[in-house]
Amino acid sequence: MIILPVFSIRQNNQVSSESEKMKLIRTHLKKINKPFVKSIKSPDGDIIDCVPFHLQPAFDLPELKSRVLLYAIGYARGEYYGLNATLNVWAPKVAANGFSLSQIWLAADVSSEDLNTIEAGWQVYPSLYGNDAPRLFIFWTSENYKNGCYNLLCSGFVQTNNRVALGAAIQPISTYNGPQYDIKLLIWKDPKTNDWWLDFENNLVGYWPSTLFTGLQEHAEFVEFGGEVVHSEISDSHPPTQMGSGHFAGEGFGKASFIKNLEVVDGLNKINRVSDMTLQIDKPNCYDITGGSNDDWGTYIYFGGPGNNCQN
Repeated sequence: MIILPVFSIRQNNQVSSESEKMKLIRTHLKKINKPFVKSIKSPDGDIIDCVPFHLQPAFDLPELKSRVLLYAIGYARGEYYGLNATLNVWAPKVAANGFSLSQIWLAADVSSEDLNTIEAGWQVYPSLYGNDAPRLFIFWTSENYKNGCYNLLCSGFVQTNNRVALGAAIQPISTYNGPQYDIKLLIWKDPKTNDWWLDFENNLVGYWPSTLFTGLQEHAEFVEFGGEVVHSEISDSHPPTQMGSGHFAGEGFGKASFIKNLEVVDGLNKINRVSDMTLQIDKPNCYDITGGSNDDWGTYIYFGGPGNNCQN
């Protein structure tokens, strides 16, 4: 997998009509804009601005919002200090102002207005990134999506690696009945500092300070994994948004999207296979999910779909 370097990204591509969310993002970007010391043009057209470590936006503070409409996920409940997984990468078709993602979550204070989440994976989000390439992303919130943000769009995540760019395009991507590609992600809680670290392909990327959170200052109560989409109402002018490969889970390897090697970190800092997994689907006519376990893949799920018949 290739993730283009370094700390922050600005896109060459311009979106013709700004959504309300993009207006918020643009306003916020003006607030957190930092002087960069060098710009690099990536092969996929991104202009990557390198900023000094101490000037990255993680050392400021406001907020953005995110919401989810449809999902196909697996989850487990317990006391967790990390989550490890391998995510199959695709480029699903996304309707205007929508997005499609595959990710892992850690969550605490789930039943309160102070829901805490840490999220990481890949997403296709044209109105945010300017094109339909799958991108490495992270997200966090400590107030039920009333604060927090993607990547480095607000203060919070502290990046320590100058070779991995959050929000950068992922290459290569899987093809139907063709080669399959994936990325490896690990999020775990440092028992000494209590901060939550992100590892991408065996590279430490940075951390979420424990002071960002309430419940996640201690541990996660849920781990979740799978796909989510947001899209406008489906009509002739608003085609459906695909999840995963755009094909249902039952088609299996090489056709449906998967997440495998699902493992959790326990209180002794040991990694164990996810057990007692529950599967949940919002709209089974649009997207579905299956799960299992074997010696080669450990605990795994297949999920996704074309997004048709969501009104049924």
